[in-house]
Amino acid sequence: MNTLHRSEESRARPVHKSLHPKNLHNQGYDFPALVKSHPALAPHVKPNAHGRLSIDFADPLAVKTLNAALLNRYYNIVDWDIPEGALCPPIPGRADYIHYMADLIGFGHEQPSVKLLDIGTGANGIYPLLACQIYGWQCVGSDINTQSLENVATIITNNPPLKDRFTLRTQHDKNHIFEGIIQAGEFFDVSVCNPPFHASLDEALKGSQLKLNNLARSRGEQKANTKSPTLNFGGRGAELWCKGGEQLFLKKLIRESHVYSTQCLWFSSLVSKTDNVKPAKKLIRKLGAVDCREIEMKQGNKVTRILAWTFI
Repeated sequence: MNTLHRSEESRARPVHKSLHPKNLHNQGYDFPALVKSHPALAPHVKPNAHGRLSIDFADPLAVKTLNAALLNRYYNIVDWDIPEGALCPPIPGRADYIHYMADLIGFGHEQPSVKLLDIGTGANGIYPLLACQIYGWQCVGSDINTQSLENVATIITNNPPLKDRFTLRTQHDKNHIFEGIIQAGEFFDVSVCNPPFHASLDEALKGSQLKLNNLARSRGEQKANTKSPTLNFGGRGAELWCKGGEQLFLKKLIRESHVYSTQCLWFSSLVSKTDNVKPAKKLIRKLGAVDCREIEMKQGNKVTRILAWTFI
């Protein structure tokens, strides 16, 4: 294991401004502590251009190993893993989403009776994992990809306390989101979603290249040194793109939420593109929602938003 000297530790934890007050990652990444609890991270940790301990965020294996370390140290989740090419989510931002949903439904403390539905849980299962471990909620994760669900099932098996709190359901119809998932007589307090935000594979690849270029600039380089763009941040098929992109997906999500308006208190979704917020709000109002919230989340210079609405 690589050792991290105490003299470096003071430079290891830049504050992540603007995360939710309850977010455990408000003080940045404590790399020495993470390496101690998850030694596999050690080879990926080294001082960056600013002299602070970091990892290469353009390296998929480094990012995946960091996630496993964070989930292990802060959320008592062991043996978290995802298949090569699967979407690898940023843990602090995903935790923020859960904290803001807890505020929204009025349960900002552990409350085992709360029930959460994650639409498109992917191979990482991150939202239910965090909701289970932070707040003790009952969670359902749905996905159209059976291989993704099989991977999450393995994570649940590796963490027995999750067995009675996190269940999985397969969406068999690509034309539906809630239908076939929300069962008769069932009620959820909140549904969450990280929608596919590209309209094609080509668009997703360009988006990945843009992220790599931004990372390169943060290291003092003009452009990322890649001959052809790859999905360095992961994401397969429906995880990153769908016909019509984020705008059409949101439209389908909102329309179908109206059908299940009495079976979920708050519907919600991340919205990555600012231009998609206004038409989504317009449709939500048109369908008769009694409340609609736009919640801004910040991590450093990055700003994302959650759109939440209720018919109840």
